[in-house]
Amino acid sequence: MKRRLLVSYLSITAFVLLVLEIPLGVSYANSVERRLTSDLQHDAFSLAIRSQDPLDEGVIGASQARTLQSFADRYHESAGGRVVIVDARGHSVADSDTTSPAGSDFSTRPEIQRALAGAEVSGTRSSRTLGQNLLYVALPIGSAKGIQGAVRITYPASIIDDQIRHIWLLLAATGGVVLGIVFLVSLLLARSMTKPLNDLEAAAGTLGGGDLSVRAEVPKGPAELTVLAESFNTTAARLEALVGAQRGFIADASHQLRTPLAAMRLRLENLEPDVHGSAAEDLEGALDEVARLSRLVDGLLVLARAEQSASAPVPIAVDEVIDGRCDAWDAFAAEKHVHIDAAVTGSPAARATPGRLEQVVDNLLNNALEVAPEGSAVRVAAQERGDWVELRVSDEGPGMSAQERARAFDRFWQSAPARRDGRPNGHFGLGLSIVRELVLGDGGDVALEPSATGGLEVVVRMKKSDTPGPARPRQLSTASTT
Repeated sequence: MKRRLLVSYLSITAFVLLVLEIPLGVSYANSVERRLTSDLQHDAFSLAIRSQDPLDEGVIGASQARTLQSFADRYHESAGGRVVIVDARGHSVADSDTTSPAGSDFSTRPEIQRALAGAEVSGTRSSRTLGQNLLYVALPIGSAKGIQGAVRITYPASIIDDQIRHIWLLLAATGGVVLGIVFLVSLLLARSMTKPLNDLEAAAGTLGGGDLSVRAEVPKGPAELTVLAESFNTTAARLEALVGAQRGFIADASHQLRTPLAAMRLRLENLEPDVHGSAAEDLEGALDEVARLSRLVDGLLVLARAEQSASAPVPIAVDEVIDGRCDAWDAFAAEKHVHIDAAVTGSPAARATPGRLEQVVDNLLNNALEVAPEGSAVRVAAQERGDWVELRVSDEGPGMSAQERARAFDRFWQSAPARRDGRPNGHFGLGLSIVRELVLGDGGDVALEPSATGGLEVVVRMKKSDTPGPARPRQLSTASTT
């Protein structure tokens, strides 16, 4: 926007300068020759008046010649033009050009001929002798006795071109100075208009990054930007209040739901010694439902936190995370008679928010172990691919069709076998939703592919970090939710 404003201001200024300066330059160029000719006519008339007395004596002696030559020399020194004074025959009696011999015949010059005939002439002509164009003025020198001679003043015609070129350069320089001043003023004006927009853009980016406390600075003007900044701040404040209320609800729900469920489970477990027969089966089913509801509440809370948490990626050592999480799940895998096989190529480092990669690996391992048949293996692999770190978790389970893989990231979605079996262990279809929220939040990507053994392979791509991740102590994650 700043560039467009500058181009607009400068274009308008340049157009105005062209409209004003071109006619001015053309008008001045047309008047240069007329003005210079008028000045030469005045000078020639003055020389003719002063030369009249020496020429009126009839015979031009040495004294008269010196007088006339002094007139020509003084004019040449002061004005630079060439002065030629001739007698009635057209022979020179004074010439400011010292290279021209005394008494040279100028009667063949058209302007001298016309001046000796009594005419005042001026204009430009080409001189074959000098090889250039000349600007000339020639006037007769007369008295009561008649025409006694003539005076001619000449200048190279290039002097007109020089003056015209000088005025064009002066106009161009003036235009350049004006454009420079307009550029500086326009730059200040553009900055005053674009700075609030840049500040608003930065505030919007910060708000989009999760910092809901950010507010844009309200400019003093123009009014449109002031209203826009105030509207943004109002929206940000409302959003902060809404998100704060939602976070408060999640915190309250975490406490208010978990506590009654724990108390209910404790009460039901206390009844187990006193309940027998068919009632015992109902009690066992109630305990399973309470446990299932507890896991559902935990899963929803984890998903809500994943959606609301701000991304703050740092370098993470992927091999250490995989090694630690596989060790943590080894005992559960052993109970199901499933082997976890981890293979990491090199020492990849990914950019991820601390704790998120552990949650991703936990959810993927939990899902894979749930469907892996006895005696099979769950494979975890990681390696660098270009600008990405690729993490793959595959199982030897029943797998999914293309249609099922397209819907697998939807909340509460379950495959047909899971819906048919009812999954008493508590499979709610939240694990992949949580994985997607965590990975996308850090700028990564996640996809589902068929595994080489016919099961499902989850492919997680994370941005690669050029800085190795710090070594961290292994710790168990409690955020796994199926």
